[in-house]
Amino acid sequence: MRILYGVVGEGMGHATRSSVILEHLTREHEVHVVVSGRAREYLSQRFENVHKIWGLTIQYEGNSVRKLGTLLENLKGAVKGFPENIRAYFELVDEFKPDVVVSDFESFSYLYAKNHMLPCISVDNMQIINRAKQAPELLSGHEKDFDLTRSIVKTKLPGCFHYLVATFFYPELRKDRTTLLPSILRPEILAAKSEPGDHLLVYQTSTTNTELMNALTKSGLPCKVYGVRRGIKTDEVEDNLTFRPFSEAAFIDDLRTSRAVVAGGGYTLMSEAVYLHKPLLSLPVQGQFEQTLNALYLQQLGYGRHAEALDEKTLNAFLADVPRHAEALKGYMQDGNRLMLEALDHQIALAAARVR
Repeated sequence: MRILYGVVGEGMGHATRSSVILEHLTREHEVHVVVSGRAREYLSQRFENVHKIWGLTIQYEGNSVRKLGTLLENLKGAVKGFPENIRAYFELVDEFKPDVVVSDFESFSYLYAKNHMLPCISVDNMQIINRAKQAPELLSGHEKDFDLTRSIVKTKLPGCFHYLVATFFYPELRKDRTTLLPSILRPEILAAKSEPGDHLLVYQTSTTNTELMNALTKSGLPCKVYGVRRGIKTDEVEDNLTFRPFSEAAFIDDLRTSRAVVAGGGYTLMSEAVYLHKPLLSLPVQGQFEQTLNALYLQQLGYGRHAEALDEKTLNAFLADVPRHAEALKGYMQDGNRLMLEALDHQIALAAARVR
């Protein structure tokens, strides 16, 4: 089969998840990848036929999305990026001619499928917002944000052949052609052995969230902090905080040996913490309700706590509950990526049969 695979480039979670699936698909199929942002460099180092396209970006201030800055940056990028995408579009039409499209929340590959009447299979964690029922009590106080986010997700990849949704929580479905499946985990996480430790693993994609750093310093606990100082080459220590340059091996080792995790609401790290049975205090980026929903389910299941901001009181309350969260996490089990990869193979086979 010839498969066009699209990866949204905002946030590295989509790239690491797609890497697992691409490793599987490229064993038997010819695959071309279209991807934007930082995810392109990550995937191009691991796979052939990775094509750069322009995609949306998000700007942050503190722990919130800068709405005006994000809008202006995307408008500026669209002036140059849209023609580049059109050129990439025609190159793929002339040279590749895919049979099936797989999209990780990426619009270009989806539109390619629609324009060429090809089946598109959605593989991501976002579609659970639109395709599953959410309990009113879970959304209490967040109804407007949820409705807005669901309307965006609903229009992102409508009418796909099938939706494979990665998740660690399982609400009732409200739409057909949808399958909820365990989280997609990179091999290094599956191979990691969880061990108890004393430090907190802290991960933040926003480099301007000073309130979080102040609260962690006041805690006195050893904290290994990633993502805040992106340009550093070696560890930088300030009081009880160790700011670390990104290293996949070091990050996973710090995760598997941590006492607990303090992070945003991004799905990838949250799913890895759940798999390794590490309690997590989730501070979703304000303005990204998908992260808030992840955190609300995490809290409902007893795997961690959701907080809109971190102060000393919130952190201490979470730390006091770490034993209870750890006990709840003992009940979480999954058989690697087997179920997701088997489901994807099945849907590709069905899609191919329809095309032929």
